[in-house]
Amino acid sequence: MYIFLSFLCYFAFYMMSYSIEVKEILCRRVEVLASHEDEALNQVRKMYRDCTIVLDASDYERTEFRVKDEKQTGCLDVSQ
Repeated sequence: MYIFLSFLCYFAFYMMSYSIEVKEILCRRVEVLASHEDEALNQVRKMYRDCTIVLDASDYERTEFRVKDEKQTGCLDVSQ
């Protein structure tokens, strides 16, 4: 039993723990009439806040994966 635990500990010592971020990007172009860019942005923000614009699966653009954190796993003391 001790040999088996030592064997597992040996491999676990070299393993890393990773925290992976998965981000899905949804995108939709909305056209509005406005006198300037800030007014257009404000109109679309308000439409989004008021749920006039609701993004769904048909607005899917891409998925991104990013490593956010990594750390080496420790080894339990199996000597006892």
